[in-house]
Amino acid sequence: MFITFFEALKSAGLPVSLREYLTLMRALDADLAERRVEDFYYLARASLVKDESNLDKFDRVFGHVFKGLDLMNEVETAEIPEEWLRKLAEKHLSEEEKVEIEALGGWDKLMETLKKRLEEQKGRHQGGSKWIGTAGTSPFGAYGYNPEGVRIGQDESRHRRAVKVWDKREFKDLDDTVELGTRNIKVALKRLRKFAREGAAEELDLDNTIRSTAHKGLLDIKMRPERRNTVKVLLFLDIGGSMDDHIRICEELFSAARSEFKVMEHFYFHNCLYEFVWKENHRRHSQRIPTWDVLHKYPHDYKIVFVGDASMSPYEIAYPGGSVEHWNEEAGATWLKRVAELYPKTVWLNPVRDKHWDYTQSIQMIRELMGERMYPLTLEGLEEAMKELAR
Repeated sequence: MFITFFEALKSAGLPVSLREYLTLMRALDADLAERRVEDFYYLARASLVKDESNLDKFDRVFGHVFKGLDLMNEVETAEIPEEWLRKLAEKHLSEEEKVEIEALGGWDKLMETLKKRLEEQKGRHQGGSKWIGTAGTSPFGAYGYNPEGVRIGQDESRHRRAVKVWDKREFKDLDDTVELGTRNIKVALKRLRKFAREGAAEELDLDNTIRSTAHKGLLDIKMRPERRNTVKVLLFLDIGGSMDDHIRICEELFSAARSEFKVMEHFYFHNCLYEFVWKENHRRHSQRIPTWDVLHKYPHDYKIVFVGDASMSPYEIAYPGGSVEHWNEEAGATWLKRVAELYPKTVWLNPVRDKHWDYTQSIQMIRELMGERMYPLTLEGLEEAMKELAR
């Protein structure tokens, strides 16, 4: 099993050596993991991963090789996990029952009601349609259902209907070394590249050398400045939530862009642009970058590319405080307008099929804010987006 794990890590491109593998084996012989899966995971990661950029690859390989290992508990000490009991209380409703549950009717009403519930509620509550609790139809809580609510105390989305989430979430960085599924993405991006000859003479000008040599009757070497890519790109990537469905295609785009554009900076955001962005998802709570700093640092000749499904609550775009994760002082629409006004060349790439765009209100709102410069994340869409940026 451990040899298989080692070989899988090597196949995934992680630079693990035999010495590191033997270190892990000695640590297991010393029972440092104490036969606990979680401890074994951290022990293996500490022994085999030397660069934090490889943590996501390690997690994927570990999950694949040791899938189901967490179910192998000792019988004499086994207890029914609390997680199992909690899941039994989750609210599962038919589509007909969901339709019958009414939303409170607007952002202001939702926030006003939440404030009142926090003042009135004194204890834990399960089921029901009013209090902050679990497995009910209340707009506030976890593991229940409401068409428009605030998720509190739940580790991940189930119905994707929450308009605000009060839980810390961790997102994975996109892998910029992922093997491309097709070279056509690179071909499409090349339409944006512009070259110019700048600086001191650094490369042989073969045509001019031949012409001058023939004219003078002796070798006359001509040099010219090296041709450089002058396109500068800012890439803003939506991460987490509903974007988890599109990780593969976004990684392919990210990897292709990395190789095609010599001057490119990337930043992550969640759902809509607000007052801060980040470079690494595991540090997004501790190392935030003010959006104003980004707008002041990079001049207006940069090309701006947003990548996101634009699928969210309309409140996240239109209202201060509408973000699902924090209380934003200014609406997301305000920040998107600033970017579009400062950078004349701005487009939005959407991994959702364009035939579905008219059915989602938030997508229509983002399209309008982008001046209709939203394109599907397909080869044809990429071609059109690059033409727009190159105008």
